[in-house]
Amino acid sequence: MRTLKIHLIRHGATDANKKGLYIGCKTDMPLSPEGMNELINMRRDIDYPEIERLYSSPLLRAKQSAAVLYPNMPIYPVDNLKEYDFGDFEGKTAGELELDQNFALWVAGKIPAPNGESNTDFVKRLCVGLQQIVIDMLENDIEHSAVIMHGGAIMMLLGACGVPQAKPVEWSADSGQGYSLLVTPSLYHKTGVVEVVGII
Repeated sequence: MRTLKIHLIRHGATDANKKGLYIGCKTDMPLSPEGMNELINMRRDIDYPEIERLYSSPLLRAKQSAAVLYPNMPIYPVDNLKEYDFGDFEGKTAGELELDQNFALWVAGKIPAPNGESNTDFVKRLCVGLQQIVIDMLENDIEHSAVIMHGGAIMMLLGACGVPQAKPVEWSADSGQGYSLLVTPSLYHKTGVVEVVGII
């Protein structure tokens, strides 16, 4: 069975990134003008991989990034790859939340985001999203694809299933950058493991 190559690429910057706000799946924020221009310049300067199919988080900032980096390609949204649900922390900065006891417990990994999502549920959802992509690629005889998604989602997904094994924070990526994966379907279906083979 052939090996699949999947490139995970972080979407461009938004105003929330600049302000340090927690913005998850409940706020469908567009790219900022600066973020859009940065991606346009990156597309000119970086040799992005050639692909046969383009997947994306369903959120606007990811779909806009996909359209900039791979113009004229159809975008296939994958709902399970949307950003984390920050619940009560949505739209706030760490500074605004520093006196909130729940925030301190959440940062320590002891509780889910209040009225939001647990890290465990987030990772499970992301893994389902990746599995959906692998199945779609196999069914449609596709060997190379790109996925435009969120920085935190990339970190949590690779922290769960990427090899070499590393903590999620070690899989951080700047806007317009990310990681190339090799997926051996037989191994992936047995273990859920993907091999990280390059940096974009």
